[in-house]
Amino acid sequence: MASALAPGLTPAATAAFEAAAPGRFDASRMAKVKGAAQDFEAVFLNNMFQQMFSGVGQGPFSGGPGAQIWQSFLTDEYAKSFAKAGGIGIADAVQRTLLAQQEVK
Repeated sequence: MASALAPGLTPAATAAFEAAAPGRFDASRMAKVKGAAQDFEAVFLNNMFQQMFSGVGQGPFSGGPGAQIWQSFLTDEYAKSFAKAGGIGIADAVQRTLLAQQEVK
């Protein structure tokens, strides 16, 4: 079960970070780290979705001058939505790594 201070991390991992650097991992810092990790995952997912949509044929309502722009906005929103809903696990790993890097410094 994740703690309130570090959603996505186990209580043992949160306790280890707190023990290594007491008071250094406050709620504000944890929120920034989580946001950065979700943004990273969204960028990855956006690239993945763009590749997925590259093979989709042109339908009767697509292919105009704005189709590619619309499709890029669509894949970007899909990626943000997926990452915010839990994604595919990349954000959790990035979050742990970011926290570990801050612990070292």
